[in-house]
Amino acid sequence: MKILITDYNSLIYNNDVSLDVFNKFGEVVLYESINRNDLLKEVEDVDVILSNKVTIDNTVFNKAPKLKYIGLFATGYNNIDIKSAKSHGVTVCNAGSYSTDAVAQQVFSYILSYYTKVESYDRLVKSGAWITSPTFSMMCYPTDELSNKTIGIIGYGSIGKRVSVIANAFGMNVLVYTRTPKSDDTVKFVDLKELLSLSDIVTVHCPLTEQSRNMFNDKTFGIMKDGAVFINTSRGGVVEEKALFDALKSGKLSYAAVDVLNKEPMDKDCILKNAKNIMITPHTCWVPLATRKRLINIVSDNLTAFLNGTPINVVS
Repeated sequence: MKILITDYNSLIYNNDVSLDVFNKFGEVVLYESINRNDLLKEVEDVDVILSNKVTIDNTVFNKAPKLKYIGLFATGYNNIDIKSAKSHGVTVCNAGSYSTDAVAQQVFSYILSYYTKVESYDRLVKSGAWITSPTFSMMCYPTDELSNKTIGIIGYGSIGKRVSVIANAFGMNVLVYTRTPKSDDTVKFVDLKELLSLSDIVTVHCPLTEQSRNMFNDKTFGIMKDGAVFINTSRGGVVEEKALFDALKSGKLSYAAVDVLNKEPMDKDCILKNAKNIMITPHTCWVPLATRKRLINIVSDNLTAFLNGTPINVVS
């Protein structure tokens, strides 16, 4: 069996994880980051593709008569033409839940950074300002408590649920909007309009679909509370970036934090680069070492299950 790994440089930092686990399945062809021409050439005789963010569309499927399986080093699968995969009889499996703890952790790193201003105070002290302070405590930046704040969670899969657990630990009020009915008495399920209008913080944890694309636009930002906080660690495509820029510029939003953009890496003309009161991280929620090791093991287990005739984590 021939296995193509398309973009291993997105999984490894300073050789801190190994992909040797896949050697047991057959011949492994590794690309740091495959280009389109090499992808179309390599797929002509591959049985399995293991990929993170490479686009696999109908043209690729048409060039790959032996292809039977795609394993994703990711939870999201918007880079795969699922309709074409089905029509070509290709099973697609994702790595759901591998990054639950890491993403929820980063969501609260944004929240805590905004409400505690620890980075600002650290810079202040290191500038020498505390040395000349007339009082023992410097109160230069507005801070606040999370207790009794209302957080609105959009999407209630494993990450959304973990965010709710942490929010409850801080004594926050938790609202949830999800298209799939759930049962959980630790949160309150509401419609989208109610969540947006009542939440001090809105955090997005839904997949990118045709229904969620550009979900956050001028209209939805307009419904949010004045001075609210917006966080997106899902997919860049759920947000119209110009609308987010305008909401920050006008003060409708007091702060935003995003780990994902419409185009990644960031385009040099990305409007959010010059937005005010925004924190942008380069799609790093999933990169802790423990998280990536878990990811590789899940992808290996997915492939084993498929070969045994009992596929798991199937999205197509």
